[in-house]
Amino acid sequence: MALESRITQEEIKKEPEKPIDREKTCPLLLRVFTTNSGRHHRADEFSRGNVPSSELQIYTWMDATLKELTSLVKEVYPEARKKGTHFSFAIVFPDPRGKVYRLKDIGNTVSGRKGADDSMTLQSQRFQIGDYLDIAITPPNRAPPLNTRMRPF
Repeated sequence: MALESRITQEEIKKEPEKPIDREKTCPLLLRVFTTNSGRHHRADEFSRGNVPSSELQIYTWMDATLKELTSLVKEVYPEARKKGTHFSFAIVFPDPRGKVYRLKDIGNTVSGRKGADDSMTLQSQRFQIGDYLDIAITPPNRAPPLNTRMRPF
């Protein structure tokens, strides 16, 4: 007899996160890879110990929000500071069934605008220490791919 989980994604997201005391908790090293093309890196660019060359290393905590990470990226890339710049976040993780990596889209932020994903944390998206973060940056003069969360109502 097979057992099936009845927990939905909404229920997982509703679970309260344990607050992290940043004074007492050691930060983790977050390896972030960025592109300015508006598209994420391909999963095969992370295979066989290789990684893309556009790496940022950020020390942060599991309760870091996408908006917080956006502001850290904007410190390094002045061109990403322009109002309307679109940031698309994905977690890159090793597939437990093989020697390949998978990408999981987790959210979007827009420079100068409030959005539904701004307060999303790494922890709420099941980020694990050792995973990578891939951020596709789209300049404001190029239309980002439409996402249901970003469509005007």
